[in-house]
Amino acid sequence: MVISAAMIKQLREATGAGVLDCRKALETCEGDAEKAKAWLKDKGLAAAAKKSDRVAADGLVGSYIHHNNRIAVLVEVNCETDFVARTEGFKKLTQEIAKHIAMANPQYIKPEDVAASVLEEAKQGFQAEALAAGKSGAEVDEAVEQKLGKFYQETCLVKQPYVLNEKVTIGEMITQGITDLKENIVVRRFVRYELGA
Repeated sequence: MVISAAMIKQLREATGAGVLDCRKALETCEGDAEKAKAWLKDKGLAAAAKKSDRVAADGLVGSYIHHNNRIAVLVEVNCETDFVARTEGFKKLTQEIAKHIAMANPQYIKPEDVAASVLEEAKQGFQAEALAAGKSGAEVDEAVEQKLGKFYQETCLVKQPYVLNEKVTIGEMITQGITDLKENIVVRRFVRYELGA
């Protein structure tokens, strides 16, 4: 199949991928734009996964003060070089994360950060709820897993849907940032202040 410039342009606009990557994706997927998008996404995720072990010791401290001056956030987002830290893409990502933290109030960065005692207490509560609802055996385990997933989504930054676009999680935004900027990106820590809280 002949891959036209218009097809490449359309895929580029939809994905933000480079011209050569778009051509390769369309050739691989025999001109199917939807399959090509999925192919590019998988390629980006694979590239991001390779970078996740690299040391991210540079970066920025981003800040956000809500318009009513009652909520403020400081967040440290790390990357590998000061060159990337100065790019508009990295600054924008840091700002979006800070704004999200102000609005969504996560308690942890990732599920691994949840203390074992907190996790155990939550699991026991979910188990008691499932038993009270008349579930037994495997149904209880399944209910606990579902509730645990929701618990992580509510309390862990990387699992939360972005407040300004709920189709994407903060973790997916960071992965996209890794793909776009070609460096590992890590949220190191954050602090959220709320007046009177």
